Amino acid sequence: MTVSATTDEARASHVGIKLNNISKRYGDHVVLDDVSLNVEPGTVTALIGPSGAGKSTFLRCINLLERPDSGTIRVAGHTIEPGKNVTARDLAALRRSVGMVFQSFNLFPHMTALKNISYPQQRVLGRCKAEADERAMQLLDRVGLKEKAGQHPGRCSGGQQQRIAIARALALDPSIMLFDEPTSALDPEVGLEVLAVMRELAADGMTMVVVTHEMQFARDVSDTLVVMADCKIIEQGDPGAIMSDPQEARTRRFLRAVLER
Repeated sequence: MTVSATTDEARASHVGIKLNNISKRYGDHVVLDDVSLNVEPGTVTALIGPSGAGKSTFLRCINLLERPDSGTIRVAGHTIEPGKNVTARDLAALRRSVGMVFQSFNLFPHMTALKNISYPQQRVLGRCKAEADERAMQLLDRVGLKEKAGQHPGRCSGGQQQRIAIARALALDPSIMLFDEPTSALDPEVGLEVLAVMRELAADGMTMVVVTHEMQFARDVSDTLVVMADCKIIEQGDPGAIMSDPQEARTRRFLRAVLER
């Protein structure tokens, strides 16, 4: 697998994503079956569908946390081709362009909120401590947690930890943000705090791909709704149109199950 970037690609799609014919399997178990998707710069794409549909794996293929067996990925000006080696330098360059927020917060428990956000900047971007701390404080203020700078994650609520995780991802100045069910481990009321931050990012024009079960967020915030089932994309398009009049029977069953809970 190789990662490369050309000047023309970088200019044309420096914050866009183009995924062509992505497949992934573990032994005889197919996880993704010839999946293709375009994400335009500055847009929000929501991925929904039943558990086991391949949504999280598809998301993780974008920044090579999972490596597809076949297909081509163009993301943030980088081209990823399976079957060829990728250097640590190229992989680091790709992941600097693509921030990711997980279901679990993955914060360093022994570091304060400030240091959780400052330390990666020093290691990855080479910023001095003063500059990294200043940027960290700006981002903590942006997610409404400036007063938590000196607190360790264990002293923060789940929603606060997830907002710190978002700030940490933003600290590396990515052009794309990936969210893998960021509210699934949170109480509904707490999850609203996280969704509010994500809504602000969308309003600011951040290119985002979000795996979610938050149907209102998917309808109101996303520009494109993608429905996955059985390791494939079965429907995609305008969120309001799909939710009000889905064309596929599998989509209708899923939405009925989620919305009538």
